[in-house]
Amino acid sequence: MALKNTYLFAAGLLLLSACQTKPQTEEQETPTKPNIVIIYTDDQGYNDVGVFGAKGFNTPNLDQMAKEGAQLTNFYVAQAVCSASRAALLTGCYSNRVSIHNALGPESKIGLNPDETTLAEVLKAEGYATAIYGKWHLGDEPEFMPTRQGFDEYFGIPYSGDMWPNHPWQGTVFNFPPLPLYENETIIDTLEDQSQLTTQLTEHAVDFIKRNKDKPLFLYVPHPQPHVPLFVSDKFKGKSERGLYGDVIMEIDWSVGQILAALKDNGLDDNTLVIFTSDNGPWLSYGGHAGSAYPLREGKGTSWEGGIREPAIMRFPGKIPAGSVINTPMMTIDMLPTIAKLAGGKMPEKKIDGKDVWPILTGQTKESPHEAYFIYYRVNELQAVRSGKWKLYLPHTYRTLNGRTGTNDGLPIDYEQTEVTQPELYDLDADVEETTDVAAANPEVANRMLKLADGMRAKLGDSITGVEGTENREPGRVSSEDQK
Repeated sequence: MALKNTYLFAAGLLLLSACQTKPQTEEQETPTKPNIVIIYTDDQGYNDVGVFGAKGFNTPNLDQMAKEGAQLTNFYVAQAVCSASRAALLTGCYSNRVSIHNALGPESKIGLNPDETTLAEVLKAEGYATAIYGKWHLGDEPEFMPTRQGFDEYFGIPYSGDMWPNHPWQGTVFNFPPLPLYENETIIDTLEDQSQLTTQLTEHAVDFIKRNKDKPLFLYVPHPQPHVPLFVSDKFKGKSERGLYGDVIMEIDWSVGQILAALKDNGLDDNTLVIFTSDNGPWLSYGGHAGSAYPLREGKGTSWEGGIREPAIMRFPGKIPAGSVINTPMMTIDMLPTIAKLAGGKMPEKKIDGKDVWPILTGQTKESPHEAYFIYYRVNELQAVRSGKWKLYLPHTYRTLNGRTGTNDGLPIDYEQTEVTQPELYDLDADVEETTDVAAANPEVANRMLKLADGMRAKLGDSITGVEGTENREPGRVSSEDQK
C-alpha cells in the first residue's frame, strides 16, 4: 500500500510539473511579430531601379535587396497621383472609397477621415512602435496629421515639396505658404533648401530602429524625392551620368542601404518585411528632372501602365524566396490585409478592397485573389480595369506629351489633352507597351470586363457615366471656423 501511494505521489508531481512548465513552453514557441518597413518614393518611374533596367545611375542596395527577396513586375498603385495613392496604401481601400482624390494642397479642408483604420493603427493595436519620416500628404489640419492616425512619431513635410513659395507658377496659378517641416505636430522649421531632407529622414529611420529593437516596429519612409523640385546632398551631387535626377535616385538607394544595415546591426534583419515602391510614375512634363517608365506607356497623372505600374521589391529572409520574380498583379491596397495577417492584427471594421497576397509572395501560388483591379483617377473617374493579362480602358480624357520631350531646366512643358473614345483592350503579356487595341479580336474578354466595370460603378460610382456609388465614404472635413 505504501509503495502504491509512493507511485501515486510521484505521478502527481510529474503532472503538476508538466502543468507548471507548459505555459512557459508555449510562450517560448510563440513567434515574434514581424517588423514592417515600407519605403515609398515619390514620382519614381518603373525603369528607375537597376534591376528594372535603369541607365545612367546605379542602385546597388535595391539590386541586392531584389537578389535577397522578390522583384514584382506587375505592382500597381490605386491612382497615379500623390494623396490618392497614399490613402490606398494606408487604408487597404481604393482611394475613391475613402474619398481622397488628386493631391491635397496646403490648408485643405479635407483629409483622410480619422474614422478610417490605417495600417499604423492596425499594428499599433498589436503593440508595435510606429513612425513616419517623410511626406504625409493626407491632410495638414491637426486632426488629419499622422500622429492622429496611428503613428507615434512623425518627422517630415505635410505635402509635396513643390507646394512652396518657390514654385515657378507662384503668384499666377498658386499662392503657396512657406513649406513647413514637422516634428510630430510642431512646425520646427520652414524649408528654403531641401537638400538635407533625404539624409535627415534616413537618420531618423535608423535611430527609430535602434530605439525600438526590442519591440515590433512599423517604419514608414515616404521620401519626398524624386518629385520636383529635385534636391540632393553634396555626397551624391554630380555622381551619376543621368544628371540631378540620377543623383537623387542614388541617394535614395543609399538611404535604403542605411535602413537595411540598421536592421542587420540591431538583430532584426531575419524578422523584417521590407517593401520598396513608388506612389506613381514619372512626371514626364519635367523632362530631365523626371524619371522613366520605359517600356511602359505615359506616366504620372494617367491610368496607362507608365502612370500606375511601379518598381517594387519585397524582402523577408526565409519567408520570401530569394531572387524570385513575381509577375502576378498586385496593388498597394493588398498591403494592409497582408501585413495585418502576418502581425496577427485585426482587420478594419469598415469594408476594404485589398486582399491577402502573402501566398503569392512566398511562392505558394501564382493565382491572384482578385478577379480584377479597378483604376480610378481625378474625382471618381473609372478609367481602366486589369484582369489577369488583360487591361480594358474605358472612355476618358487623359493628358499626354504625344512624343515630345521636356527640358532640363526644372520647368514643365504643357501637356496636350486626348481621349479614349471607346473601350480599348490590351494584352499586357504580349504588348506591355500598349500599342495594339485587341478589343475587336476578343469581344468575349472585353464584354466580361465591361460587366466587371459596371459592377464596380454600382459600388463606388463613376463621374464619367454619372453613376453614383453606394459604398463611398466621406473624407475627413473641417469647418471654416476650425481652419488654421
